[in-house]
Amino acid sequence: MFSFIRQLPLRQIIRPLTGQQISMVNRKTYPICVVSRSISTSDNVQNADNITKSMHKNGDTIGGLPSELVNQLKLKKASRTLSTLENHSVPIAARVTVSKDESRDFMAVFPDVVRDITEAVNEHKSSDVAKWLTRAIQYNVPKGKKNRGLLTVLTYKNLMKNETLTPENIKLAQYLGWCVEMLQCFFIMADDIMDNSQTRRGQKCWHKVEDVGMIAINDALMIENAIYGILKKHFSHMECYLDLIELFHEVTFITTCGQSLDLLTSSHDVKSFTMDKYKSIVINKTAYYTFYLPFALAMHLAGFRDAEAFRQSKTILLEMGQFFQVQDDFLDCFGNPEITGKVGTDIQDNKCSWLAVVCMQRANEDQKDIMAECYGKNDPEKVERVKALYKELGVPNTYAVYEEESYNMIKTHIQQTSRGVPHEIFLQILNKIYQRDS
Repeated sequence: MFSFIRQLPLRQIIRPLTGQQISMVNRKTYPICVVSRSISTSDNVQNADNITKSMHKNGDTIGGLPSELVNQLKLKKASRTLSTLENHSVPIAARVTVSKDESRDFMAVFPDVVRDITEAVNEHKSSDVAKWLTRAIQYNVPKGKKNRGLLTVLTYKNLMKNETLTPENIKLAQYLGWCVEMLQCFFIMADDIMDNSQTRRGQKCWHKVEDVGMIAINDALMIENAIYGILKKHFSHMECYLDLIELFHEVTFITTCGQSLDLLTSSHDVKSFTMDKYKSIVINKTAYYTFYLPFALAMHLAGFRDAEAFRQSKTILLEMGQFFQVQDDFLDCFGNPEITGKVGTDIQDNKCSWLAVVCMQRANEDQKDIMAECYGKNDPEKVERVKALYKELGVPNTYAVYEEESYNMIKTHIQQTSRGVPHEIFLQILNKIYQRDS
């Protein structure tokens, strides 16, 4: 069980203080156990040591580096410009990258997945459908970074002792990883249709391909349901089979609830956006299936049964999911499409994004009127006006503070877990996403 003196939910961490509170904080340094993070009101990123230094005692590290060295580097980056945010150099945190062998081994299983699905369709004497679905799967499923699928495999390997790892068990983890990638594919295909997006993963969205159109809706449903055919074929003999099915159903439902809230909120005026509403969208729409699902699948396959271990893991992973989505919101607006693989449309789509919420929290009445006039409009000039307002209010620099301090906060939470899962596994995931650019 977490043993915080006072556990601070991430909602508090990213909530800006009032002007009076900021003034008070500027006059006095408070311990981490009683202070929420304040949102910077200047155009420069101020060093965050006051709020994080109590985390780093002698001998502690950040991202594998001595905390003293990291703090010196942070001081050098105290004024971090937008161009720096858009073009990261190597970040402070030690990067954890998937080896080429891991990626190759994972991809080597993909043809088996496609064959299994094709055989299942052909059992219903639907050869034309089998060919079409194969094309849809090959176009959509393997084209991304495959982080969720690879996370499933790597987590399983890290949870198991070397002597218990067999080629057969690893292949089962790879099948689960591809099931996660298929679920991700289902979500983004539907999301692209609802958002009328143009590109995804560096190519046309599936529904924008000339001979596809709205057939993509049914294709997405078929890809989702093919997950359960894979599970039945390869896991029905295992004790964890029911747990796997229930987990996929639960996370799919939670994610669609988050998607619904996202769509409903995007039909409202930007002045109604709040951080609480944003957090609900993020946790449900992104965090569960991006972080908790791959991790929990690996835990089930590895034989974990301790409910407290699952609970503690979920707490950490949902915090990472919120961290990840805030990054995604920033990249949608200020990222390089050549790196991210997509052209951001959050402003045009009236999305309740972290940038919009922080902007509205910090804006005066005239600036709020600008947001109300320009946000959610498919007009290039108005989109640029919103981005300019973000910069005027220092939102990109606030993001830099948020990213670094959230990394430190989550790292502290990881170090205070006590059941089942080694801290190093969580830290590897956190270090991988810290200061990402795509």
